[in-house]
Amino acid sequence: MNRTTLKFELDLDFVLLAITSQLKDYMFCFKINKQLGTDFCKVTDLELPFNAGNEIFYFSRYFFLMPQTETELYIIANKGTEGFLVPEMKKVDFFLLIRNYIDDDDLKLIISKLNKVPEVLVAVEVDPKKLKSKENLIF
Repeated sequence: MNRTTLKFELDLDFVLLAITSQLKDYMFCFKINKQLGTDFCKVTDLELPFNAGNEIFYFSRYFFLMPQTETELYIIANKGTEGFLVPEMKKVDFFLLIRNYIDDDDLKLIISKLNKVPEVLVAVEVDPKKLKSKENLIF
């Protein structure tokens, strides 16, 4: 009998920014909305099963759609009810996940504006392919 193996690769078609800030999620979004001219709104929390599905962790999530380009922006808290969304990046407080196409110049502008917010310690682009728990970012 022939044996076939299935290779499965996650489709990571998004840009990921890691942001460190001591603000609460709602205040962080308020400051970001003022700085970027966006309108992030709270959406349902991201639910992730842990420990083989026996336990569910919740992570706050905010959404904004750029109307001219149909680019989706999500702000997701890294610290949830009981743990971290991306445990290998415990010093990161929030992730800005950008789906659909974004121009490199627009991305640099967003990073620059985020770093100008006084309460943001650092905002940098992260390669999601290098993360161990990248599957937590697919929803």
